[in-house]
Amino acid sequence: MKSEKAKVKIIPLGGVNEIGKNLTAIEYKNDIVIIDCGLKFPDEDMFGIDLVIPDINYLLKNREKISGIFLTHGHEDHIGAIPYILKQIQLPIYATKLTVGLIKNKLEEHKLLRSTDMHIISQGETIKLGNNFKIEFIRSSHSIPDSVMLAITTPSGTILHTGDFKIDYTP
Repeated sequence: MKSEKAKVKIIPLGGVNEIGKNLTAIEYKNDIVIIDCGLKFPDEDMFGIDLVIPDINYLLKNREKISGIFLTHGHEDHIGAIPYILKQIQLPIYATKLTVGLIKNKLEEHKLLRSTDMHIISQGETIKLGNNFKIEFIRSSHSIPDSVMLAITTPSGTILHTGDFKIDYTP
């Protein structure tokens, strides 16, 4: 009898049809990884609101399945919600050197720097998490240095998460 592979769930919790709040959960069986963790600045009609972060109720309900947060680059719409999310769920962070440097300031401000497990990953490096995820950091061009795309390999196939990128005609 042929063994069936589980389905991969791609769950955007922010960043779809909007600029900001980029956060996507990739789930396979009992494992979840988070890609990016951004915020959005309020629209002009959102009086009294300073920042808008993604709705993470799904992550809170499934916190025991989450392996970590993987970041594509250091813009606010991809890293800005990290301190607010980490206050609710302690997770390791995987990012390139510049992105980790930008995050450290935020974590220090929120008194989370010492309690946060951060891993600096180089472009071209691959991280294996448990039996279900292998994540490769692929160099990409963007308006901020040290940006990456992510190739997320699962037993059911590979997902390419491009993050934000720009075509560089003069690399």
